Amino acid sequence: MLLARNPGLRAAARANLRYAPRYAVPQLYSRSLFNLFKKASAKPQPQPILSQDDLFHPFSNSPFPAIVARGDAIKSLAPCPVCASQHEHTHAHTKAQPSAVAFECPDCGWPTHCTEEHWRADTEHSKYCSRLREVNEDEHDLRSGRRLREFELPGPQDTEAAISFANWDVFWYTRSFPSMDAERSRRHASKLLTYPITIGSVIHQFSGLTLSNQRLTPEGSRSLAALRTTLHGPTGTPETEEASIDKPQMRIFILGARAESSLPPHVWEQLTLLFPAALFHLYFIGPQVSLPKPPNAGTSRPAPSAASSSAEAPPGPQAEAATESANAEESKPEEEKPVYLPNVYEPPTPAPIARHKRVRSSIERYGVPSYTVPYTPQLTITGMQCSYHEVHAQFQDTFDPYTDLFFLFSPGFGFPSPTSTSETTGEPLPQIESPTEWGPVIPLLLATKCPIFVTGFSPADVERDIKAMSTAPGVAGEFDWVITPGENAFGSEKWEVADFDPRVMVKTNWGVWGMRGKRRDVRERSI
Repeated sequence: MLLARNPGLRAAARANLRYAPRYAVPQLYSRSLFNLFKKASAKPQPQPILSQDDLFHPFSNSPFPAIVARGDAIKSLAPCPVCASQHEHTHAHTKAQPSAVAFECPDCGWPTHCTEEHWRADTEHSKYCSRLREVNEDEHDLRSGRRLREFELPGPQDTEAAISFANWDVFWYTRSFPSMDAERSRRHASKLLTYPITIGSVIHQFSGLTLSNQRLTPEGSRSLAALRTTLHGPTGTPETEEASIDKPQMRIFILGARAESSLPPHVWEQLTLLFPAALFHLYFIGPQVSLPKPPNAGTSRPAPSAASSSAEAPPGPQAEAATESANAEESKPEEEKPVYLPNVYEPPTPAPIARHKRVRSSIERYGVPSYTVPYTPQLTITGMQCSYHEVHAQFQDTFDPYTDLFFLFSPGFGFPSPTSTSETTGEPLPQIESPTEWGPVIPLLLATKCPIFVTGFSPADVERDIKAMSTAPGVAGEFDWVITPGENAFGSEKWEVADFDPRVMVKTNWGVWGMRGKRRDVRERSI
C-alpha cells in the first residue's frame, strides 16, 4: 500500500525491478482500513479441459488437434512391425513393402500395427505398451489446462543453503522447487530443466562427477578447477552478485542447438542462479537455432510453449535478406500452416519464438542471422543461425580455458551423414567425418584447449559417438578425457517417441561425457 500512495517509492521499485525474472513468488495480500469489512473478490481459477483421471485418449479421438495430427503423421511414416518381420527374408528385387500402421492399440492409444490381427499376433508390443501409454497421458496432461506447478521456478538461492547435485529429487529440494508429488510432474520438470541443469551439474564445485567415482579424470580435474575459479569466489567468501563485479563473463557455446535454443530465457536463468558470483553469456549456434519473431510480426498468435521446438528470423531492418523466408511464412494464412511437423531424420525448422523486449539484431556484428538479448545483469543470450565454422574466426583469438567451454547436446557424431559419402566404399560417412557436418568443427574446438562436453540420448548413442571419435581423422588421438562416458543424473525422465517407429524411444541427455584438446608439454632432456 505504501507504493500505491507514494509515487517516488513506486518509481524506485520499477527501477529496481527492471530485470525482474519470472519467479514463482507467493503474492502478499493486504487490505486498507476502509476495505477492512469488504469481502475480498476471489479470482476464479480456469477450469481444466481434461481432469487427471481423463488423460488417456487414442490419438484419433484426442480433443487436441496437434495430437490428432501427430497420429496421422505416424500412420504415414511408421511400418507395421509384424509386416516388417515377415519381409526381412524377401529378396532385394521384391517390391512388397511393410504396410503402414493404421490400427490404434486400445491399451496405449498409439497407431502401432496395420490391422487388429497383427496387433494381436505381436508378442513384443506388450514390452513397450506401458511406456507409450505413459507418453500419451503426459502429452494430454501438458495440454489439459491445469495449473502446472512444476513449471513455477524458484528465485535466487539462499546464500546460506548449499545445492546438492546427487539427483533430481535432492536438487529440487535444496533449490526450493515446488514439491514433485507425482511421477508425471517429475517427467515434465526434468524435460524442461535438463539442458540448463546438466550444464550446471557438470561445472559446479559440488558436482556429482568426481575423481572418487571415476567419472572425472585428472586432466578433467585441472580443466574444471580453472573454470571454477571464475564461477565461484574464494573459499570461505559468500556467493553474491557483488563478487562478480570484477570477473570476466563465463562464455558457454552450445553448438548444434535445436530445442534448447527455444527455451524461454527464464528457464536458462536457472543456470545462472546456481552461480550467484558469476556472469554468463550463452551462445546458441547451429542451422536450426530459434530466432525471435521479426519486429513487424503480428501478435495475435500465442507464443510457443517451453517444451516445443522453435526458430525464428533475425530481427531488424538490416536482416531483410535473412528474414525474407520467415516474413513470407508469417504472411501465410493460419489454416495453411501444418498443425504438427513430424521429426523423421532431421528436426523440422522451428517456428519463431517470442520476441523479448530487449532483443536486438546482431547480424552486423557476426555476419549471420543472429540476435542478442541482455536478459538480466547476470545473463546474456546470443543466438546464431549458422554452422559454427562460419563464425569461429571471430572467436578463435579470444578463447580462454578459464572462462570458455563448449556443450553439444546429442550431436550424433556416429550417425551417417545424409550428404557425404566415402570415396572408397561409397557408404555414408559418420557425421564427425563429414565436411558438411561436424568434420571441420571438432578439430577447431580441440585446438582451443577448452573443455568440450557432449550428451547422448541412450547408451547406444553414447557408444556410437565414442566409436566414431576414435577413428575420425584429426580427432582420434588428439584429445584427453575430461569426463568419462556414463549416465547423466540430470537427463530427462520423459520418454521421447519417434514418429517413424513408435518402438524407438529415448530420453533426452541420458548420458554425458567430456574431452579437451590434448596438451603436449615440452620437457627438457639432458644429453
